[in-house]
This record gives sequence, C-alpha cells and structure tokens, in this order.
Amino acid sequence: MFERDKTRPEDTSGTSAFLGKGTRIVGKLTFEGSVRIEGQIEGEINAQDALTIGEGAVVKAKINGTSIVVHGHVIGDVAAKTRLELRAPSKVVGNISTPNLVIQEGAVFEGQCAMGGVAAGDGVRRGKKPDFSVLFRDEETGEDVPPPSPPEPTR
Repeated sequence: MFERDKTRPEDTSGTSAFLGKGTRIVGKLTFEGSVRIEGQIEGEINAQDALTIGEGAVVKAKINGTSIVVHGHVIGDVAAKTRLELRAPSKVVGNISTPNLVIQEGAVFEGQCAMGGVAAGDGVRRGKKPDFSVLFRDEETGEDVPPPSPPEPTR
C-alpha cells in the first residue's frame, strides 16, 4: 500500500532524526542519536552520534559531531571527533578537523585540514599558519638555507 522512496542513497533505519528534502531550518540544532539531513540548514549543528548530510542537502553551518558523512553541499567549518567522510558528489567549503579523514574520488574540499586529535567541543583552530622555515635552517649556524632542488631526471 505505502512504498518507500527507493531513490534514497542510504536506508534511514536506525536514524533518530530525519530532516527531509523540503525542510529549511535557521538556528542551532543539537541531536542525540544518529541523524540524516536532506534539507537546508543555516546556523550550527551539534551531533552526539552519527550525522549524515545527504546528497540534496545544502548546509551553511558550523558542524560538530562524532562521526560525519557528507554527500551534499556544506559551507562552514566541520569538526568530527572520530571520523569524517566526504563522499561523491559532496562539496565542502571550510576548514575541517578530524583524526580520521576519507575523501572519496569525486568529492570536493576547499579549505584547511587539521588531523590531530579533536577534544570534545573543539573546532578548527584559526589564526597563524605553522612556520616550517625551521626545516630549512643550518643546524650549526642557524642561517636559512634554500630548500633542496628536485633531482635531475635520469635518461
């Protein structure tokens, strides 16, 4: 009598919350349990469990979660405590922070990535970029040396 939409990329069984395609929310969302977003969100998202951003979703938000899978479009910083997956055809524009990162072929990521451990509530650190110039200093004199040249091609 009732049929489920078979065009959905993943089954939503076991999902505590589902925000469908026609949904548009502006504000701060907090979820306990797994959640799937297919609509439009603007603001901030905090997820205590698995968060899936579906292929049709457009999210303009700061996102904090435990395990996050992105199929859709995200603009904003994303921090995942355990794992972040960017699956095709996702597009993420913003900084990401996670100890485990998977970027599938066909996914697009524009921003900076930090893969150190993420403590609870930590986001992506902003500010000064790390200084790697110390790698190009002479240990004895402390003077700067040019970076090594690439090797000559062999024939």
